[in-house]
Amino acid sequence: MSQQETIAVIGAGVIGTSIAYALAREGRRVLLIDRSPPGEAGASFGNAGHIATELLEPLPSPGLLFGFWRLLTAFDGPLRIPARRLPEFAPWALRFAVAAFRRRTHTRYLAPFVRPAVDTLADLLRDAGRPELLQRRGHYELWLRRGAARRAAAQARVMRALEVPTEPAPAELLEKARAAARVDDIAGLWFPKCAHVVDPLEVVRAFATAAAGHGVSIARRHVRALVLRGRSIEIASGADSIVVDRAVVCGGAWSGGLLAPFGVTVPLQSARGYHVEMPGAQPLIDAPVLYQDQATFVTPMAGRLRSTSFMEFEDSDAPQDAERPAQLRRTLISLGYPADSTQASWVGPRPVLPDYLPAIGRLERAPNVFYAFGHQHIGLTLSGVTALVMADLVAGRAPRIDVSAFDLRRFD
Repeated sequence: MSQQETIAVIGAGVIGTSIAYALAREGRRVLLIDRSPPGEAGASFGNAGHIATELLEPLPSPGLLFGFWRLLTAFDGPLRIPARRLPEFAPWALRFAVAAFRRRTHTRYLAPFVRPAVDTLADLLRDAGRPELLQRRGHYELWLRRGAARRAAAQARVMRALEVPTEPAPAELLEKARAAARVDDIAGLWFPKCAHVVDPLEVVRAFATAAAGHGVSIARRHVRALVLRGRSIEIASGADSIVVDRAVVCGGAWSGGLLAPFGVTVPLQSARGYHVEMPGAQPLIDAPVLYQDQATFVTPMAGRLRSTSFMEFEDSDAPQDAERPAQLRRTLISLGYPADSTQASWVGPRPVLPDYLPAIGRLERAPNVFYAFGHQHIGLTLSGVTALVMADLVAGRAPRIDVSAFDLRRFD
């Protein structure tokens, strides 16, 4: 491929900006396109900041399939599926159910992609000149209800089978959490090989800035369609269009519509997550804490704590449900955090495919169109690995990690 060919990367979230940077480092001529400034739309802005190298197994499982009702918000759980969306959601749910019985196979596909995530992201941030954004302090998981020790031990066994190291959480942390939440029963684990970032938006900006330093152009456009024009791709964006040689679709929850005209099946759903922030609040420990019983993550970030929760299968651009951040604040207060209701909250769409594997590859009918989206809850985690793999694919090299299982033809 000539270095003078133009590659459009559509979507300036953490996946798109890291890919743009990886391509630019190899001398590619890159145009990064998004309707918003890098990182300010979609899930990249508001995620938990957790580099989740423990999440080697995709979410669909028989246990979740038959017990999901316990997670519904009607039972104070983190899962919400609006009744009006059930007819549209049902086909996706059926695919999810099928995937639940293929979890072992899907773990073999996903695990090699997740395991190197911390080192790869650290290397990419170091090369971009922002190594301080990534902190290698692991993360903690706590159980605060009856049977806490039993459930922590069960989680440790599961992790051991996956070759994910854990250690008992330190007594000092357990005592702080016990006192803050006013509970008697508590147990916890430390995951030493995980990491977190101190500001997800700054990670995206770091990659965008580093990419620009390598000659990447950044355009503010709302991409509405891709049209194959011979050996070129026309990017339609309202008043004008841009013609490029190749395109990489990294539009997160909005990616499906861009690929559908090429005859590709994209069973993509938007699993929205919420966060609230606590400026100036002090963490229990300088690492993320997952409260398993409450499905609530609390991450120390620059000058604040951020707490995330919920999985809401709602339209990507639907208004925020005010009850979700209110419910999250109540949970945080019960855990002993200063969750001031006057602080702004956020909602963003996580792009999920029913097997909870990402979509990474190139189109058969339009081989100059590539794609990388559907990273579910671990887009930040997989951003560095995805960027390097996509650089391989665009260059025509064999990917350094096998991504053949992530091809969208699996849904045909």
